Amino acid sequence: MSAQFGRRLAKGAATTAVAALAVAALSASQAPGVTVDDHGRQSASDAQPTPEATADAGAATGNSPYYTDLPPLNSPSPSPSTSTGTPVAQGDAESGIPATVLDAYKKAEQAMREAKPGCNLPWQLLAAIGKVESGQARGGQVDADGTTITPILGPQLDGNGFALIKDTDGGKYDGNSSYDQAVGPMQFIPSTWAWAGRDGNGDGVKDPNNVYDAALAAAHYLCRNNWDMSTQSGLDSAILSYNNSQDYLNTVLSWLEYYRKGTHEIPDGTGSVPSNRSDDGQKTSSKPSSKPSKNPPSTGSPSPTPGSSGSPSTPSSPSPTPTPTDTVDHLEDAGTVKLTAMAGDAFTKKISTKAETKAGKAVAKVRIRFTIVGDTDATFTGGESVATVVTNSSGTAVAPALQAGEKTGDFKVRATVVGRTITGLDYTATVTERVADTLVRTSDTALTCTAGGEFADQVEVKATYKSAVADKVAATATLIKSADDATENDKGPYFKDADGKTVRTLTGLTTDANGVLTLPKLYADDTAGTFLLRITTAGGATLDVQLTVTAAASSSASPSPSASATS
Repeated sequence: MSAQFGRRLAKGAATTAVAALAVAALSASQAPGVTVDDHGRQSASDAQPTPEATADAGAATGNSPYYTDLPPLNSPSPSPSTSTGTPVAQGDAESGIPATVLDAYKKAEQAMREAKPGCNLPWQLLAAIGKVESGQARGGQVDADGTTITPILGPQLDGNGFALIKDTDGGKYDGNSSYDQAVGPMQFIPSTWAWAGRDGNGDGVKDPNNVYDAALAAAHYLCRNNWDMSTQSGLDSAILSYNNSQDYLNTVLSWLEYYRKGTHEIPDGTGSVPSNRSDDGQKTSSKPSSKPSKNPPSTGSPSPTPGSSGSPSTPSSPSPTPTPTDTVDHLEDAGTVKLTAMAGDAFTKKISTKAETKAGKAVAKVRIRFTIVGDTDATFTGGESVATVVTNSSGTAVAPALQAGEKTGDFKVRATVVGRTITGLDYTATVTERVADTLVRTSDTALTCTAGGEFADQVEVKATYKSAVADKVAATATLIKSADDATENDKGPYFKDADGKTVRTLTGLTTDANGVLTLPKLYADDTAGTFLLRITTAGGATLDVQLTVTAAASSSASPSPSASATS
């Protein structure tokens, strides 16, 4: 019988003591400089997570429970396979990873090498997280496409022993329309999957229950703040952003080191599933029942109501204490100025939003989600289109910096309160086209040719903007009649199109990455004289280039000797 994700095993004092010692040992050996309290929790004074780590407040999993089993003390060591001769890691069964799950991790690593090479994400990190989140999709219980055979759900995050995250997806992913639950092999909560989800298997669907989609989403999530996984600080920050717990960090680092020392592929469905979870002994939670629960009959005497004469009465359930999120009535702009950036540039200003009560009082510790809306390729720093930030003590949340893409025009950034359905606040941002303010030739060689010939040198210019290289700037080149008459000339030098026809105006030109624009070869008709080529760019930079066409040599100047008429 396969182990169930939500099961609880009774453990004696000895098991608890061993687990505590293991966590303490890991804390000492794998997280130097970090203080841990008597319960293995991160010390608030010594190891506060970075602002980036807490930007999503509840982390990818909403800080849901995770498996705490540690890898065996004997690490796997490579040995040759008797069947193929290929070195594979043999040893403890824990080192084996189900084939489809392992393939998903490796494909996600490859995708990140191309998308964000500076992240240096190893697939073993995804394997370590997959191990503690779902036991490698319950030992590889996935179909041929990588989708879990049965849903993997964490407990509902109702604030009773866990974080309080009210439903954000209408039950689409977790089947729970009251509270969110972590979903799938990488245990994303729906509110995070809404922006972090990826299509890892190319089927056009972003499914948190699919290991390819979930692995790629986890990879992007870990790399979203430009953390470098080859550094300890970057690695620690990324892991803590996934689940903000020092115990979690230590457990993941332990499995990461284990998998780095060797692993091997095993058939899907044959992997082992961990037994111990971080919430063992706490409330077990599942989908809320549609039927009201019945209280068992009491076997004791009812307690008297305070202030009464002692007569029995049914105690009323206390009203839950409102969370900061519950008190938010509306959002206000917190001094955001005009948002404008040139294509390819970073926006210099950031969006600031303030959460307030109905009386206008600031509300701290509220998650504000900023979502880029519209036909744009602009993103937040890190390449994401959604960012979640917690309001500070003054009730203000500042969104990450925006990065303009290549599409010009207006788009919106919508601020909403996570967990509430109050009206959002829209901010308009504008991306303008790339421009140049200066054009110069890269050579001072005179451009000349004889009538009916072709120019030996091509025209090459360099564009700059505020003395910096102006790359990817649109330009136009036109052979004009004179400096005072910018209409197209109908004689003199010309370009040729793909069919060899005469062209005297070129559009759709663009400077390269160095701001350089090299024009096609120029030709001359039979008209001699001095001509002008005008080059203009977006932004108004203009340069006139002089072209000189000399008359062809007269045929009588060098008569050819006549052939002798007689022998």
